[in-house]
Amino acid sequence: MGVIDKVVSFFVDGGFWMYPILIVGTIGVAIGIERFIKLSIVERANRKVWNALHPVLVAGDFDTAREMTANDDSTVSKLLEVGLERQGTVRRREDIEIAMEEGMMEIIPQLEKRISYIALYANLSTLLGLLGTIIGLIAAFNAVANANPAEKADLLSASISVAMNTTAFGLIAAIPLLIVHSFLNSKAGSIVDSLEMASVKTLNVIAGNARRGQ
Repeated sequence: MGVIDKVVSFFVDGGFWMYPILIVGTIGVAIGIERFIKLSIVERANRKVWNALHPVLVAGDFDTAREMTANDDSTVSKLLEVGLERQGTVRRREDIEIAMEEGMMEIIPQLEKRISYIALYANLSTLLGLLGTIIGLIAAFNAVANANPAEKADLLSASISVAMNTTAFGLIAAIPLLIVHSFLNSKAGSIVDSLEMASVKTLNVIAGNARRGQ
């Protein structure tokens, strides 16, 4: 029997509860792929914009910086655009910092969106696997209740083996999802850290320029 035949046999022997686990696992994987692609695009766009914008800020050309952020859709541009707009009307660092913190509060939920669902689906996969095993065991004990005593041991061991398939499959689905969840949380956190770094550097440049202008 080949590997594919063994996998198919393992899945079929598990019964009905293998299908909900498969559906939940598939949804979790789909969300993980979508979030990974989205966060990777955001990360690359932020790096590209910051590398172009930082020298402009250091040079004190805030009008050009405002124009660059206004014409770009990256998250770092949206964050710094708020601060640079405030920089053009007020001088206090605290006011600019508050405006950028408000912008950060809007950006973070967008970065973390749906990542928590992956952990939820991992837990659901595990619980569905355990539920399938318990129901399978109940059915197995009921089936051997009236069986020939000589056959009970063999029948029960075979039934238990099949019932355990759902627990195994639930864990097979859950473990990768938990790894993906942890990885995406780390990736989103890294993007947030880079945005905070860009925010602080921008504030320092604005404050330094203000001191030189006094």
